[in-house]
Amino acid sequence: MSTADRNLTGLHRRWGLSPSTLAPGCFASVMATGIVSIGAELKGLPTLSIALFWLAVVLYVFFTVLTVVRILRYRNAVRADLHDPSRAFGFFTIVAGTNVLATGLVGFGMIPLALTLFALGALLWLVLGYGIPFTAILGSSTRPVSAGVNGTWLVWAVAAQSVAVVASSLGIALPHTPFADPGLVTCFALAAVVMWAVGLALYVVCVIAIGVRVLQHRLGAEDLDAPYWVTMGALAITIVAGSRILDLGETPLLEATRVLVGASSALLWAIATWLIPALVAAGIWRHVVHRLPMTYSAGLWSMVFPVGMYAVASIYLGRSDHVPAIEWIGQHWFWIGLAVWAIVFVAMVSSFVRTLRRP
Repeated sequence: MSTADRNLTGLHRRWGLSPSTLAPGCFASVMATGIVSIGAELKGLPTLSIALFWLAVVLYVFFTVLTVVRILRYRNAVRADLHDPSRAFGFFTIVAGTNVLATGLVGFGMIPLALTLFALGALLWLVLGYGIPFTAILGSSTRPVSAGVNGTWLVWAVAAQSVAVVASSLGIALPHTPFADPGLVTCFALAAVVMWAVGLALYVVCVIAIGVRVLQHRLGAEDLDAPYWVTMGALAITIVAGSRILDLGETPLLEATRVLVGASSALLWAIATWLIPALVAAGIWRHVVHRLPMTYSAGLWSMVFPVGMYAVASIYLGRSDHVPAIEWIGQHWFWIGLAVWAIVFVAMVSSFVRTLRRP
């Protein structure tokens, strides 16, 4: 085997950069980079926010091309992923990644592009939101299905909440643009509340499924990987969606749900905060107690997204509920999210360079 062939094989194995080996959850890096960009915007760092946003766009285009090629040329591999309960729910990162970019576009005032991406994200959610559970659960040959449950299942809830976040963000922004239309704003408000409720229900379903998995099957250190951080990240994006819904203004629907959404957001923030030490302890148990090596893998981006999302959630909740202490936590937690993003990004680049240099 030539050096070039070995390098290509290494890239396929460790990075999943080939369409034939592309992981369903590859858009997690888009989600992570995009949410840190939004955090930088809220923090008042426009240059950093714009740079991270365009990096997220580049990653999105790159993985979109690979995904399209994979669907066209490697249909059997795609079909196998769709019927694998341990991998299929990773496809929801496509929905979440699309909507994170749409949210960023709203923040930059690019409303037409944001509307386009929102339409795409909503369509993807409708297709995958019903299709993935059917293929991964009812169409899977894995028995019991609970053996394939893992942290990626929670991206199902994240994807639903990402639709709610964009809908509420557009509902807030549209009245101040040429696209202002009371009927359209009401539609976005309705979509935001519905998807917030659906996402919350899906979170409960996924947590129960993970609980069954833990009780029925041994959960070793090798199983407790980075995607389990989405248990906190899914709550964080639910808080963001709830906080944005509270900022939508006065409509009959919001008047009927405002107390529920506001109280739930505060409660979920407390639970998300409580989960962070537990997730850190799980990482120590995995890497220190059981001495699993801390090497780069694409799954690490599933940890970066929740860390960044917690900062954004705290800032939004603190502002909407007028609790400066919570906003203060989010403002300072942003630096932790940025540091984690930078560490994983450097590890990714270093892994890439080492793979190319390996004989």
